[in-house]
Amino acid sequence: MTFTTRFAPSPTGRLHVGNIRTALHNWMLARKNGGRFLLRIDDTDAERSREEYVEAIRTDLSWLGIDIDGEERQSQRFEVYERAFEALRESGRIYACYETAQELELKRKIQLGRGLPPIYDRAALAMSDDDRAAKEAEGIAPHWRFKLDHAEPIVWEDGVRGPQKFDPAQLSDPVIRRADGSWLYMLPSAVDDCDMGVTNVLRGEDHVSNTAVQIQMFTALIAALYPAQQIPHFAHEALLVGSEGKLSKRLGSLGCDAFRERGIEPEAIVALLARLGTSQPVEPIADRQVLIDTFDLSTFGRAPARFDDAELERLNTALVHHMDFDRIAHRLPEGIDEAGWHAIRPNLAHIDEAAEWWRIVTGPINQPAFPDEDRDYLSLAAQTLSWGDDPWHALTAALKEATGRKGKPLFLPLRQALTGMDHGPDMGELLPLIGEQRARERLEAAAAQ
Repeated sequence: MTFTTRFAPSPTGRLHVGNIRTALHNWMLARKNGGRFLLRIDDTDAERSREEYVEAIRTDLSWLGIDIDGEERQSQRFEVYERAFEALRESGRIYACYETAQELELKRKIQLGRGLPPIYDRAALAMSDDDRAAKEAEGIAPHWRFKLDHAEPIVWEDGVRGPQKFDPAQLSDPVIRRADGSWLYMLPSAVDDCDMGVTNVLRGEDHVSNTAVQIQMFTALIAALYPAQQIPHFAHEALLVGSEGKLSKRLGSLGCDAFRERGIEPEAIVALLARLGTSQPVEPIADRQVLIDTFDLSTFGRAPARFDDAELERLNTALVHHMDFDRIAHRLPEGIDEAGWHAIRPNLAHIDEAAEWWRIVTGPINQPAFPDEDRDYLSLAAQTLSWGDDPWHALTAALKEATGRKGKPLFLPLRQALTGMDHGPDMGELLPLIGEQRARERLEAAAAQ
């Protein structure tokens, strides 16, 4: 079977950083193994799902450079789920239940009060046909549960967590369909994985108990409908936490829109999330293939993965400093050529800061007030300025010879007069961009204060 992973978001909101990490890791896992990466829109919740979020999911994945090999919509697959439902019901793996939400909550409270795990007691299995008929005569529609097989433990070799073992008798038979006929997550997800040939499922550790239940669903579905399919290989990665070391609500709202507004490059997000939570170093790697080639589930740790904004900013800055002009020319202010980009690039943390630094070249600038001795020095500089291949070093060498100045007294007044700032791009690169006429005018203006 073709190695196949999937990302299955619900379009009830925008992707957040945890979703992005899951999508990225599944994409990398597929690409490393020469396989397929599928997008499945889990939109069975008609009330909360929004088409605008579906479009946003596609847009965000594209912006991040995560390409997909196929897309499915659960809302268009109800006939497939119905067929699976009927097959499992005929084989005795699905049964009707008539308890109300209040009755189930009371049962849970009683069990907890007795020190017992709050799992469903399977009372519905003891109902007779007459009992069920009586409930339906009262207008009570059933909800439906998947019947777990208690005969033997549920075991699998997890790609991150290692050997896993669950006692099915300690798990509730999961509700798979509501009384109104709508679907819950568990069964449609397993049906889709079978139907789409998913071979590997990588998701958060909060799904571990779901996996135990779904392994039995896979076994039942394969026996009833999908004899050529195999149970997928599962891996559960640690969840993200904030830099403060605890789960952060902010992580649930931090998405691509927020990153774009801050000027974060997609390469920085990918470089951080690709290795976050692994034993591999987080580095400013722009080459996706390098990240894919080194992606290895065996390097993933069990401890929560800490998402640090400061680390993301550091990566972004490092990547911006190495970006080629041809790649970002269309995002730069008019007038910046390759030499201009090369001059200002080391001073940027975000590309959109280029306009502010470019104003140093184009002007106008705000010069500080200079003391008398510096005004005389700048007047001499205006007279000394000559143009050639390296005007900055020629000017400073001549002024050092003429005045005896060196270090800060030699360089700082010139930078302040020419740029209006105490720091900034290398003046050797910047002065040719300012140009001879503009440079002389600035020096003369500073001297005439």
